[in-house]
Amino acid sequence: MTEEKKPAANPMGTKPVMRLLLTMAIPPMISMFTTSMYNIVDSMYVSAMGEKALTAVSLVFPLQNIILSVAVGVGVGMNSLISRAVGAGRGEEADEVASQAMLAGLLHFVGVVLIGLFLAKPYLAMYTKDAEILGMSTTYGRIVMCASFGTLIYIVLEKIFQAEGIMYVPMGCQLVGAVVNIILDPIMIFGKFGCPKMGVAGAAIATVIGQIVSLVLIVLLYRRGVSQVKVRLEYMRFNGVIMGNIYKIAIPSTLVMCMPSILVSVLNGILTSASQVGVAAFGLYYKLQTFVYQPSSGLVQALRPIVGYNYGARNYKRMNETVRTGLLVVGVIMTVGTVLFLAVPGFILSFFHAQGELLTISTACLRIISTGFIISSVGVVLAGTFEALGIGKYSLSISLLRQMTVIPILAPVMVRIAGLNGIWVTFPLAEIAAAVAGGLLYRKVLRHLPGKNA
Repeated sequence: MTEEKKPAANPMGTKPVMRLLLTMAIPPMISMFTTSMYNIVDSMYVSAMGEKALTAVSLVFPLQNIILSVAVGVGVGMNSLISRAVGAGRGEEADEVASQAMLAGLLHFVGVVLIGLFLAKPYLAMYTKDAEILGMSTTYGRIVMCASFGTLIYIVLEKIFQAEGIMYVPMGCQLVGAVVNIILDPIMIFGKFGCPKMGVAGAAIATVIGQIVSLVLIVLLYRRGVSQVKVRLEYMRFNGVIMGNIYKIAIPSTLVMCMPSILVSVLNGILTSASQVGVAAFGLYYKLQTFVYQPSSGLVQALRPIVGYNYGARNYKRMNETVRTGLLVVGVIMTVGTVLFLAVPGFILSFFHAQGELLTISTACLRIISTGFIISSVGVVLAGTFEALGIGKYSLSISLLRQMTVIPILAPVMVRIAGLNGIWVTFPLAEIAAAVAGGLLYRKVLRHLPGKNA
């Protein structure tokens, strides 16, 4: 009589937490860092064309972030449901969730294209009266939005892999796409090796080509059976219950990710009335802060499935240990970012040809806002934790405090008192408020866990 083989224990429930988190986090951290490189590299090359070109690309940031927000929002909702289903041993349910998320991604692509074609120019016209800047920003925005399927579909597949703890596949695909973008940027922007000089349009085309390359690679690997969660055609018929469960988490997450776009739009309106150079300076900060926040978001991506798995398995002590470990690691990342932004802002800004007034304003911006990086670790990690637990309203509350409450309310007042520096001061104040609220909400969650063994 042969003994039936027991399935191997899932490392998300057994491996030492610090080692597991770092093992799972390094790939998405690199992947998110790579994602930030798309905008950074574009801006580095575009800045050589002058402040107008740099301002044009900066104005498109909110639109680009909306594309990413929609994709990641659905991905987070799907990731949370899949990781909990896998943790509870419900494989077919995981397949249904993945299939519905893919349907959502395709529908979102259609919506983003329509927005790019008909709403991009009116939106951008609200923030500049300069015809040259408007023309460049509209061209850039329409290209990245109308070819956004590379991002929207890629992220659905990326989140499927990550929900199972498979982190290296998305990282590799993302790296290849970034390398393609970095190679093509100077060729298409400045017209090298027989390619016509396309300026800002070339930067946008290089970006979407890199994204499409990443998509092709991840599709090929997915079809080879690397993931056990399957997107099935028969499950892609609209399912209101599953789609509702995805969006219950996705909508708050999408709103959270859209908040930087809304915040940038609000502040661009304030900055435009105070200083057009301030718009470019703030645009540089927002691109540079991705070097700090994108790796942190990568760690939170790894944290979500571990928290979700152990919550589904009712291992609350391990779930809480994962959260504490995440706070420690993100805190280290934020500390490094703070030191760099305080100590060598001039060196960092030199890569963007910042001089004169732009250099002065940008330096102050980096130094003042970075004082809130370390305390922001609490809001960043706990927002991701609440998403993993399916408590989207708590995550949304933290993000509202970080980006849509303190800053928009105080910025119009502070700019009158202390000029542009007054605007920058509102950022660390917002992070303090979010950290306090997040800590109180997490304590409430722990108190209501069954058995209270956390």
